This record gives sequence, C-alpha cells and structure tokens, in this order.
Amino acid sequence: MTNYLNKILPKRGETPQTMPIPGTNQVPNSAGGYAWAVSHWEQLRRFLILGSEGGSYYASERALTVENAQAVLACIREDGARAVHEIVAVSANGRAPKNDPAIFALALAAAADDANTRKLALAALPKVCRIGTHLFQFAEAIERLRGWGRGLRRGVGDWYTGQEAKALAYQLIKYRQREGWTHTDLLRLAHPTPESEAKGALYKWLTHRDDSAWALADEVPQDDALMLVWAFEQAQKATTRDEIISLIARYDLPREALPTQWLTEAAVWEALLVKMPMTALIRNLGVMAKVGLLTPMSDAERTVIERLQNADALRKARVHPIALLMAQRTYASGRGLRGSGTWVSAPRVTDALNEAFYLAFGTIEPANKRMLLALDVSGSMGSGMVAGTPLTPRECSAAMALVTARTEPEYHIVGFQDKLLPLNVSPKMRLDSVVQTISGLPFGRTDCAQPMLYTLEHKLSVDTFVVYTDSETWAGSVHPTEALVRYREKTGIPARLIVVGMVSNGFTIADPNDAGMLDVVGFDASAPQVMSDFARGAV
Repeated sequence: MTNYLNKILPKRGETPQTMPIPGTNQVPNSAGGYAWAVSHWEQLRRFLILGSEGGSYYASERALTVENAQAVLACIREDGARAVHEIVAVSANGRAPKNDPAIFALALAAAADDANTRKLALAALPKVCRIGTHLFQFAEAIERLRGWGRGLRRGVGDWYTGQEAKALAYQLIKYRQREGWTHTDLLRLAHPTPESEAKGALYKWLTHRDDSAWALADEVPQDDALMLVWAFEQAQKATTRDEIISLIARYDLPREALPTQWLTEAAVWEALLVKMPMTALIRNLGVMAKVGLLTPMSDAERTVIERLQNADALRKARVHPIALLMAQRTYASGRGLRGSGTWVSAPRVTDALNEAFYLAFGTIEPANKRMLLALDVSGSMGSGMVAGTPLTPRECSAAMALVTARTEPEYHIVGFQDKLLPLNVSPKMRLDSVVQTISGLPFGRTDCAQPMLYTLEHKLSVDTFVVYTDSETWAGSVHPTEALVRYREKTGIPARLIVVGMVSNGFTIADPNDAGMLDVVGFDASAPQVMSDFARGAV
C-alpha cells in the first residue's frame, strides 16, 4: 500500500521534481520537471528584457520566439493599453539590453484588431523608436503584419514632424538605412507635412536630392539643420584628412557620416572622441585601440576613463549594464567578435569598464540581510543567448550576482546543478575573470532545491535565497519550494526566495501564492533595487 501511495501521492514536502506538488497548479516545464507557469504579463516583461535569440537548451530560437509572441499577443488582446504601457516602460527607461523585442512587441500592438490599441501603439512610436534605426526595424516588422493604412502613415509621419529640425537632420545623416529601409522610403510612404522651411528642405533633400542645391553648393547654409546636412555632403567629397577633421570639429559630424576610408586614421578618431556619444564610445573602444589612439597614459585614454566613470552620463545615455559587460569582455580579449581586427587592451580602460558595469545599475540601497546567491550552472544554463549577445545565461547570472554581492555586507556565492559547487568568485575580481571562471565549470542536471538543502546540511543562517536560473529544474527528489518550507520550519528563519529568471520562457520555481517568494527578470536594470527592497521587507 505504501509503495502504491508513494508512486502517485508522495509524502508532504517530499515530491520529486518530475511530479507536480499535490494540490498545486504546477505545469510541466521543457525539461520534464514541474514548475509554476508565469503569467503572460510576466512573460511579456521577460521577453522585452531578455529577448529570445539563440533559444534555450530545451527550445529552439523559433519555438521560444513563437511562445513569447503568443504571450505578447495575449497581453495585447486582454488589455492593449496596459501592454503598450509595459512596452514603453521597459524601452524608454533603458531597462532592457536591446530595444529589438520592444520594437517587435510595439509592431504587434500597432497591428492589433482593436483600433484604440493601434492608436496608442502608434502614438508611442517616438518613445520606443528613438532613433532612425529603430524606426526602420519597426517599418520592416509592421510591413509583414499589416498594410500601410492612413493611421500607420500618420504615425510614421508624426515621428518626423515631432522632432526639431536640427535633431532630425542628425538622425538623417547618422542612421541612413537598415533592414532594407531608408528615410526616403518612409517619407514617400508617410508624406509628412513640413512645419518649417528647414524641415521642407530636409524632406526635399531626401526625396529629390539632385534638386537640393544648398546641400551641394560650396556656400554654408545659415540654418543649423541645413548646415549639418551640408557638412555631411562636404565630407563625402573631402580629399584630405585635415578637411575631415575640420568638418568634425566645426559641425559635430558623427562617425556614421564619414566615408569609411577615413576611419583608419587615429587623428580622425581623436576628433570624433571630443563629442562622441556614450554608446558610440563604448562600442568603438576596440577600433580606437586598433588605430593607435587609445594608448596607455594618452589624453584619449584619460578621456575615456573619465567618461566611463561618470554615473550621470551613463544613466542619461541609457547605457545598459550588459552592454558594458559585453564591451569589457570584448575589449579585454583584444579581438573583435567579427572580423580579424586585434588590439592591445589597456588595463586601466578594462578596469573602468568593470566599474561602469556597476555604476550603470544606479545607486542600490542594501537590504543588510544574510544572502545566499545561488547560480544555476547546469547544462541548460550554458545554452542560448542573453539579449542577442554571445553571453550565456550561466555567464550573465554570475555578473548579476556580483551586483548584489557588491552591495550587501553579508553574502555567500555558490553554484549548483544536481549538486552544489564551490565558487571562488567575488566582486573584487574583474568581470571578465568571473565570466571565464563560470564558463569553465562542468555541466550537470538541474536541481534548484540544492541551495536550500545545502544550507540545511551545513547549518547556515540565511535570510534571503537568490537563485539565478532558467527554472528548468527536474533532477531533485524534492521541489525547491518544499526545500524552502523545510528550511523555514527547521531553522525558525522566515527566509525569502528571489528567483531571477535568466531565460524568457514561461516557468518559475517561485510559488505565486507564497508572499515570501519573488520572481524577477534577469538583467532588468531595475532588478537589483527591487530585489533589495523585497529582501528588506519593503515590498
């Protein structure tokens, strides 16, 4: 009789992870275990922040993208206004490493059956598609989803009319084409009415370039917006390096406005660096090192370090921490991800990128609780890509854990699979070293109950468990939530559990009916403060 009962109804608190906990609404995850399904609203947030590039260990990129698209559509159908608000909140506040998922989700909303949702989505276009590249990505997505009706044409036209003339001119020369689209294509579709002579001249330059005598003439126009486009045209026919440098200095031309033959000159990059936007600076560190500008103890090195350590500038530029993590890893390696270019990295710049990673999260108030930071290093965490970068969930979880470790006075970092692994990592290590350490760990099966079982076995006092995982747990003889309840009962500590989802799938090990458990999206720039507030009991 006991054997029969154990097969279909385990003892309370002793449910194998390949079975659902009796009396709960757990669902099978992709690995064959059971977990809770996140709401489609939570999956929307996961998708907006993490994307679905690379898929996961258990799901192909296509399958994961389809799953996330269905969640986005479910949110749009349930409450279109709320869905658009969520998309704008993640995108406009710089919470996501890449803007691509937000643009895709906005396009789905702009193609919704509900007219009000479409109207709200198009009104939000300038908030989500802040640069020309974003607008081209939106155009390509929307082209596949619906036709170019009056509302869509007006919405795209408003993107152009809503900008000051000089700001628009900058967009026109910096972001000229992407996804097979150009500003000329969109202007001919949208037909925006120019509200000033300068705007009219800019539109004419794009749609009837040969008739724009002011752009091709030697005399400089008086209007600031037209002056910028004129300088761009002059750069296209410049024959000397000094001409290019003079145009950069006088008219603040961006790198994208220059013919490529000048981008191998250190002096040209030195001129660009003076007013180079923060994101461009971070993206081009390797190039500046390769052309010989970013040398030890140089003025350029000093400028780069000072800017990377400016927390206000990082925040205003919406620089996401993962962009800095990726830049630090790439720059320190001395080799680009694509091509054959190499350079000698400067240790001070690498260290500045390391510091900038932490600064990008902003000021975090510590919870002052005893924290166990548990990194899922199982096989499933070694597959897929976080936000379209070459970084795996396993690598990114280590970097994110260090943010909390750097904030909290009492913490212990461990790794787990189907057993617990000691991790010799700390915030005193550089991020590239930590990522390399995590990457070299052996793979194993996933058992997310290990952190709680480990602390019970070693009689550790923990106030908050923070588990970084994809929630594809299946290998344990007891569920993670059962292990947490057991820990609470045996220690008398009302321990909390924070589950940091590192993959945009539909599962979590956090019981939604337990107020002491919280599910957050990994690499949400706002997550560390939310986690601290929860651990402190403020939420």
